[in-house]
Amino acid sequence: MCALQFLLGLSDRQAAEGVRCRIDFKYAMALELDDPGFHHSVLADFRERLTHDDRADRLLDLALTRLRGAGLVRERTTQRTDSTHVLAAVRDLTRLELVTEAVRAVLKEMARTATAVRSVWARTPPGPRPGSSRPATTPGDWLEHLHRQRPGYRPGPQAEALRQIVVQNYYRDSAGRLRWRTADDGELPPSSSAVISPYDTTARYVRHGHIIRWKGFAVHVTETCASDSVT
Repeated sequence: MCALQFLLGLSDRQAAEGVRCRIDFKYAMALELDDPGFHHSVLADFRERLTHDDRADRLLDLALTRLRGAGLVRERTTQRTDSTHVLAAVRDLTRLELVTEAVRAVLKEMARTATAVRSVWARTPPGPRPGSSRPATTPGDWLEHLHRQRPGYRPGPQAEALRQIVVQNYYRDSAGRLRWRTADDGELPPSSSAVISPYDTTARYVRHGHIIRWKGFAVHVTETCASDSVT
């Protein structure tokens, strides 16, 4: 009963009520369907005896012996843990290029989902991709037009990505003006939490020691070596 109580996160009263009225509890404890169960205080008394009686150790040893006999538990084996890096399918962008691409991504998302900005989109194309020599146009008109025409518009994943990228790269000063964050300010987010792409917000800048660096993910692999098998 204590095992079921732990697995399901039940209080003593809930566990005792489950034994009284649940068929699966009765089946697990090999009880008859008409068994009335027990008072919830029995569980507290049982745990008290287990913590102050060597019978608990003997019970655990017996359970381990049975589990080993069934092949469910093995003796201690050798484990090796290693990690490898996985590159994300994203472009390598500077901080300024990241903000530019995030704005471009959210504007394309709004053009797909909000009919109110399609006419503005047709007259004013989006800004250039990072690295382009064509001057960027401001997205302020598009955003104002969208919220003015569609007050019930719900931001999509690209808009949420833009919000995170703006927060991690800008802050407002005492006058309410938007300022660029720098390393001297000490307010840049750690690489483990900074978004590096508006298209894959789970990818991160990862570093292994002082030499290996990449943008993507770190996968940890554990290998268990036994005399008769390798898992």
